[in-house]
Order: sequence, then C-alpha cells, then structure tokens
Amino acid sequence: MQRVRVGSLEHIIPICIAILLSVLLIKYAQHTSNQKVETRLFSTLAVLVSLSVFSFHAYHIGFKSYDIETDLPLYLCSLVALLIPIFSYYRKYWMFEILVFWIIAGTIQGVITPDIAMGFPSLDYFRYWIVHLGLLCIIFYAVFVFKMKPKFKSIFKSFFALQLYVVLIVVINYLLDANYFYLNQKPKSASILDYFGEWPYYIIITQLIVLPLFFVVYMVFYLISKYEKI
Repeated sequence: MQRVRVGSLEHIIPICIAILLSVLLIKYAQHTSNQKVETRLFSTLAVLVSLSVFSFHAYHIGFKSYDIETDLPLYLCSLVALLIPIFSYYRKYWMFEILVFWIIAGTIQGVITPDIAMGFPSLDYFRYWIVHLGLLCIIFYAVFVFKMKPKFKSIFKSFFALQLYVVLIVVINYLLDANYFYLNQKPKSASILDYFGEWPYYIIITQLIVLPLFFVVYMVFYLISKYEKI
C-alpha cells in the first residue's frame, strides 16, 4: 500500500462513486414530499462522516501507535467532519455561512490533490475519502435540498472564523511541536502549496488568496441565483 498518486484509479474511482451517489441522494430527497425523510438522510450522512473519523482514531488509539503531534483530528476537514452532525441537527444559517466556504474551497483542494500515505484498502484511505467527499455531499445537500445559499457578507464571516482556527492551530502546533494545517511544513504529497514557495511564503500566499477564492465560490452561487430568476 503506497501513497496515492494523483490521477491514479485509487484517486479517480472514489470521486466518480461519490458524484453518482450524491446526485442520486439529492435527487431522491428533492422528489420526496416527506420532510422527515429529507432531515433523516441529511443527519445520517453527517453522522456517517463523523463516525469515520471517530472510528479511525479509536482504532489507532486502541490497536496502533497514536502520536498527538501528528494524529489528532485537527486538520480542517477532520475537525469539520467531527462537528458536522451539529450542523445537520440544528441547521443554523451562521454555521452554513462558515462551512460552505471551508468545505468547498478547502475540501476540493484535498480531492484534487489527495494526501493519503497508504492507498486502498487501508483504513486511512477510506477515512480520507469518506470525510472529503462526504463533506462535499453534505454541503451540496444543504444547498439543493434545503435551499441554503451564502450571502456576500458570508465570505467575511467564514474568513474571520478561519483566522480564529489558524490562531488556535498555531498555538497547538507550538505546544506540541506539530504541523497541523501544514503551518510549519508543506504536505509530503503533491499539492497546490508546491507552487507557493517554501515556508513561510506559502502560508502568506495562501492567506492572500483565501478571500478571492471565497469570492469565486460566492460568485458561483450568485450567478446561479441570477440564472434561476431569468
């Protein structure tokens, strides 16, 4: 089981399966008249994503070596996966405002350039894809089934929340001598960060492009809304 290569079958097949299942799930939810079914599907999906993270860490704590410097679920996608059942239960709009940009802008980068040390059929392989692709399915479910859309000011709310997260991780990295959120070192696998230079330049450049990237995500929603009104 080697590191997953970009463009390999281990990379492409999970994405294709996730797209198919997401479309079928969303279409089914859109055509059912039972709101309880819509809500249960949404909550079940969120719980499954969260359980994939819990079970992965529980297994490593119980049966494998577990290093708090590298293994805590503090990377953005893992942390969001743990918290996503809270959003699915309460469905607060302010939560959506933050998550829609974090998930779409952040998770898609992880889908395009996966950082998976051991490929199929390792537990980490399944955990990685369930989390990244599951989060995308959840946020698009909220958009297409529950009709949740971000506002322009949502960009800045999400960006501010991201800065709070970064500050928290900086403190944790300092205390644990860790590299969560890749704030001290780029991932070993190929990623978009490779084009941004070495530390600390890739962090500075990433911060500079986050707001424009969030704006692009917002513009997609804005243009779709304009098209629907025509």
